[in-house]
Amino acid sequence: YILLQKEKLSVQAKKVLFAFVEKGKAEAVIEVCSLTYRTFSNFLTGQCVEAVILGTMFVIAMSIFKMPYAWLIGILIAFTALIPIFGAFIGCAIGAFLIFMVNPVQALGFVLFLVLQQIEGNLIYPHVVGNSVGLPSIWVLAAVSIGGSLMGIVGMLIFIPIVSVLYALFREVVYLKLKKNNIKLKYIQLSGK
Repeated sequence: YILLQKEKLSVQAKKVLFAFVEKGKAEAVIEVCSLTYRTFSNFLTGQCVEAVILGTMFVIAMSIFKMPYAWLIGILIAFTALIPIFGAFIGCAIGAFLIFMVNPVQALGFVLFLVLQQIEGNLIYPHVVGNSVGLPSIWVLAAVSIGGSLMGIVGMLIFIPIVSVLYALFREVVYLKLKKNNIKLKYIQLSGK
């Protein structure tokens, strides 16, 4: 019901906000809410793209080495990859067990595919998800680490968009301060300050 009525609810929330809060503050709240919505939406899109990339990598690699259940395990890994950083490990463990039931030697070879997961997790994931939410790769890794240590898997999922929103707001404040102080970015980049 909420998704079907989201436009109506949005209009009603804006009316209430403008009725009880000063116009400037209400516009700022709406801007932050809009940024948050875009960031979370882009994050979910980036997560799905990253999961499809990893699942596809596993299907192709498993097909090349003629391992059983390539499609099943690839899809399983794509779904578990929605859990940042550690999800693919869960998918790999389940995949290794399925392959072990058919061919124990190939199961050991499959475990070597963790190299694929490491490449994806350390190179592709921060880049794809970082680009989708406008956050540099190093901050994506920091957000996942901090979120995971504070709140576990849920923290890993929500800290990336939260840090992205905070990063965008802080960046805007910094640019406004630089502009107010009449400092040009070109000068800072050339002088190394």
